[in-house]
Parts: sequence; structure tokens; C-alpha cells
Amino acid sequence: MKRVVIGLSGGVDSSVAAYLLKEQGYEVIGLFMKNWHDDSVTISNECPWLDDSNDAMLVAEKLNIPFQTVDLSEQYKTRIVDYMFKEYERGRTPNPDVLCNREIKFDVFMDMAMELGADYVATGHYCRKGVVEKEGKTFYQLLKGVDTNKDQSYFLCQLSQEQLSKALFPIGHLTKPEVRKIAEDLDLVTAHKRDSQGLCFIGKVKLPDFLQQQLKPKEGVIVEIPESPEIFNDTQPEFTSDESRLQFLSKRRHYSIDQGKIVGKHQGAHYFTKGQRKGLAVGGTKEPLFVIETDVDENVIYTGQGKAHPGLLKKVLFVQDDELHWVREDLALKTDETLKVEARIRYRQPLQSATLHKVVGGLYVEFEALQSAITEGQFVAWYLNDELVGSGVIA
Repeated sequence: MKRVVIGLSGGVDSSVAAYLLKEQGYEVIGLFMKNWHDDSVTISNECPWLDDSNDAMLVAEKLNIPFQTVDLSEQYKTRIVDYMFKEYERGRTPNPDVLCNREIKFDVFMDMAMELGADYVATGHYCRKGVVEKEGKTFYQLLKGVDTNKDQSYFLCQLSQEQLSKALFPIGHLTKPEVRKIAEDLDLVTAHKRDSQGLCFIGKVKLPDFLQQQLKPKEGVIVEIPESPEIFNDTQPEFTSDESRLQFLSKRRHYSIDQGKIVGKHQGAHYFTKGQRKGLAVGGTKEPLFVIETDVDENVIYTGQGKAHPGLLKKVLFVQDDELHWVREDLALKTDETLKVEARIRYRQPLQSATLHKVVGGLYVEFEALQSAITEGQFVAWYLNDELVGSGVIA
């Protein structure tokens, strides 16, 4: 009998995943990951991990599977939290959930599972795993979940072939209502539990509140940049190559205070991210203000009115070689090769038509349509049909 260790989070998805594995004849062990207990970063008296751990234990009892809690908070701090703060200080916006899967669930946790004699590690993600044989070799596919509204393949975009080979996603072929129905029929305590919100490791805490515990407030100005042709000149120079065109179109825009007007103050540019609307506390504009750029060195936030402001829109982004990842290593592009794909720059974004251009030093992703708030530090992921084949950190 094959042994599977499942990450029981105390939510409905992993609960039903555990049940399905048992039904399929696996020997199932449930582990709850305790990821955070730094008392120096206490925002509220709520302790969601205790409630979640208790729910996970009740589910394990109901399903009659062994259960234990494992403390991974030390690894979380070094691999996720410290990385996040460094990224925010650099003026980038990391995605802790993607990192959490790559660094914790399918690395530290997976190692722990293997020490328990597991053949596989399972999670309650809405995605599927496929297998293809190619020239005598086996390649594992990361496929979208059947429920298009819940597809979570994006969060797993950094997994390797080694990690995928040992992964199982038992609910990827189901929709959320179907999962809830199974939990109801089994009378599981998690059947009607709401999906967790907030960071993957600090539960109900809002990110700005968390950041303010670690990154010190520093007052600066908010500048509104007008949609003027002098600043946003559409005429492109003559390009000597396609690469020079892509380089031009992917460049991060730089503004200066004298290009706009000061409309307010903020408590730290590193608390804000491109495309953000909330938290600016600036009124009196015809359309809402959006962050179009942050300058952490000068501690200035640049904003523009409305979602269609040219400062928010771009068609091309760049991923450096050291932050480029192919889930399907056999499909990796060589220098000067291109590939038509569908891509997304954030979870829940509908897939967008794009072309990958591999160059020396990295890869350009050129979208057919303008994209809003392409944000440095976030992940771009690209797909061929239903399969997520690669990803990278936006430079």
C-alpha cells in the first residue's frame, strides 16, 4: 500500500482531499503545518493557527487517519518572511503564496514526509497532474484545475519535475461546490468553513499591518502624474533589433516630482505596490488615484488618475535567467527562440495571449494586449493549453 502524507490545513479542500485518498486505497497520514508564532509581530489576539489545527485534528479523527502538528516556523522565517521584507525594501512586491509552495510545502514539508516513509505528498490545491512520455523519458505536467473559478496552478508555478513527481492533487478534477458537498455528506467540521484570507503564514493579518511591524515608517510625498504627451510619448525610436525594441518596451518608468504635483503624504514607499488604490487617503480627484510607480530610494509614491492611466499600462516584461523557471524543462527555450503562449501576471487574471522571446541573460514576455500594473517581484506564469510550463519573477 502506497503511503501519502497530506498537508491538513484545517480547511475544507485538504479535508476532502484526505478522504478521497483514503477511498483510493492509500495509507494516509495528516500533518498540520504550524508556520508562524513570532510574538514580536502580534497584530491581534486572534490565533487562527490554533483553530485551524484543531479543525484539522477533528477531520483526521473523523477519517480515522494518524495526525500530528509539525512546527516549520523557523524555516518559514528564513525562507519566506525574511525574503519578503528584503523584496519590499527593494521596492518589489513578492508573492509569499508561490514561495510557500516552492520552499515549504514541496521542499521542507516534502522532506519531512519522505522521512516518514511517504511515497507522495498531497495538498488540497485545485490543479491536476499529468504524465507524458517523450523520447523514452517521463515528464510530469502541472495542469489547470477543472474549476476555472478556483484553478490554483499559478501558485504552484515554481515546482520542479522532482517535486511534481511526488505530488498528488486529489481535488483537481472537482469544483468547489462538489468539494463542499462531499464534506457535507461526511459531516466534516470544515464543510462550511470559509476560505482563508490573508498571508499564507499569518492568517488574518493584513499585509500592510504586518509590514509596519518590520519596516519602519518614513514619511514621504505622494505625487500625481498627469497624462501629458511630454511624459507619455507614444513615438518609438528606430530599433536596431527586435531585442532593443523589447528592452525599450519593458523598461521601468522613472518619474520626478517636478513632472507632477504633490497631493498628499504617506508613511513609507515600501508599503505600497503598483496598481494599488486603497490606503492613499487622497481625495478630491475626478477619478480614483492608483499607484503607478514607487521610488523607495527617494521615498516617493507616484500616482495617476483612473485605471486607464498610461503609467499603469505596459505590454512587455522581462525575467532574468537566474529567476527563470521551467516546470517542463524539456520545453525550455534556447537563445533567439520564441514561443506563443498564454500567460498571467497574477492569480485569477484571465489568461492573456503572449509571445516568449529568449535572449542572452533572460526572457521577454510580450503580451498582445496592454497589461495593467505589471509589478516587479511578482510571478509571471505561462501556459500551453491547460498546462503551466514555466514561470519567472518579473524584473
